[in-house]
Amino acid sequence: MSRIFEIIPKRIKRTNGTILSPEMRVTVTTKVNTASPFYNGAAEIKDAYMRIYGFDYTKACCNQGDFTYRALD
Repeated sequence: MSRIFEIIPKRIKRTNGTILSPEMRVTVTTKVNTASPFYNGAAEIKDAYMRIYGFDYTKACCNQGDFTYRALD
């Protein structure tokens, strides 16, 4: 069973030539039932940001503290 989360950046973050802003929201579906979408190194979140915005989560040195999330299911 999977879960659906909305991921919302907390603030504008400029790092290594990348910009993350609160308007860059994504919706991800996790592969397993978990309480946090960051459970597996944020793989689904990284993929969603790269696919939708061309934003490199790793290059920007993002972590769970940069985001808020809420379950949609």
